Amino acid sequence: MRVMVFGKATDGSEKGAPPTQEAFAAMDAFTEELVEAGIMVAGAGLQNSAEAKRITSDGSGSKVIDGPFAETGELVAGFMIWQVRDIDEAVAWAKRNPMLGASGVEIRPFYEAADLAEFLTPEELSTPREGERGKLGVA
Repeated sequence: MRVMVFGKATDGSEKGAPPTQEAFAAMDAFTEELVEAGIMVAGAGLQNSAEAKRITSDGSGSKVIDGPFAETGELVAGFMIWQVRDIDEAVAWAKRNPMLGASGVEIRPFYEAADLAEFLTPEELSTPREGERGKLGVA
């Protein structure tokens, strides 16, 4: 099962405050544990929302909204993609995150091809995707 783990922004991260050297080292060690355990697929920290854009649509056109955005606790500050046995394993790893903090993390499973079986033929379900899309694991 693949899951995406969203790290939530804090007031400090939204003000552009870099992590302390100790916090960076702790997160680096945790990431290395994930890699060694074969859990980590990808991940990155994100710049604060002052550098962000939001694009919305009302159906007739799109609108671009410049950051920063006010609702800090709902903003994503970073992400990781993990390959785990099940959601319980993802929760166990997330609880070990040294940057967990009060804003927490959110874990969301990816849709896999089997989850979309009603939209795919049996042949499509049994044939892995080719090219870049297959390499990326896009259902």
